[in-house]
Amino acid sequence: MKIGPYTIDNPVFLAPMAGVTDQPFRHICQAMGAGLTTGEMQSSNPEVWDTDKSKARMDLTNERGIRSVQIAGCEPELLAQAAQFNVENGAQIIDINMGCPAKKVNKKLAGSALLQDPELVQRILRTVVNSVNVPVTLKIRTGWSPENRNGIEIAKIAEGEGIQALAIHGRTRECLFKGEAEYATIAAIKQKVSIPIIANGDITTAAKALTVKNFTGADAIMVGRGAQGNPWLIQEIVHLLRYGKMPAGPQLAEIADTVIQHVKDIHIFYGDQKGYRLARKHVSWYLNHIPDSKSYRRAFNAIEGATGQIDSLVEFFDKLLKEKSS
Repeated sequence: MKIGPYTIDNPVFLAPMAGVTDQPFRHICQAMGAGLTTGEMQSSNPEVWDTDKSKARMDLTNERGIRSVQIAGCEPELLAQAAQFNVENGAQIIDINMGCPAKKVNKKLAGSALLQDPELVQRILRTVVNSVNVPVTLKIRTGWSPENRNGIEIAKIAEGEGIQALAIHGRTRECLFKGEAEYATIAAIKQKVSIPIIANGDITTAAKALTVKNFTGADAIMVGRGAQGNPWLIQEIVHLLRYGKMPAGPQLAEIADTVIQHVKDIHIFYGDQKGYRLARKHVSWYLNHIPDSKSYRRAFNAIEGATGQIDSLVEFFDKLLKEKSS
């Protein structure tokens, strides 16, 4: 599959998730075989670009793979400026967010709220595409509400305005993350446009990814929340799509190495003081997949300091490995 001049090796993408898909996590998912990883959503409002949070999200230093950046907003000219700023900063693909259902985003008529206004969608896409010389992609939901699934209309607008690939989450804005994703709308969109389609929503197992890809005919699968604490899901999907069978799951030693290295990378990227706080949620997600770890999760979250976190994780996994080998 291609996005503009870029050939994507594996049709398994990491969804941009605010507070999750920072550079340390992107690097892990790239190592697991993700064909494309997109950074956390960035506001198109230039007044917030100097905040520590925005600077971290915009930091493409040491980035690996294709540098894909997601922007969000509702004003065409501001989105174009944000796109230009990120391209000057090294972005190779600009992704526009029209899929986020969060209230704080939607109340500004950004994210999936834009799906209510196809004319504004068209103006935004045209302005951004014409403002940069790199591919522009789009992420949407199937519509505003179950009664207003206008994904096909939005997809046709996107194709007409030069969008190079379209990711679709199989829920409407009104559905938030409740219930189950539906893929019939994604399949219908795939039949109506010729640009690459990426299916997203509830991809929590490799078997589900294969089912969704076959049902929708999508060119790629996008993994979101299913990768939190389980980046090996990407590896499993890549293997199943390529070889038609499931790989062996990660051994405990590999899990230990990945978790500890991830936490170290978070400390390095953000600095010890901020890093140890941000590491807590990732460790909690990892430990959700380890039986009988609830009490340790509470203890880990009480640790104040980066060095203490690493020492504690090393001790925790050493104990588990010894118990397993005995």
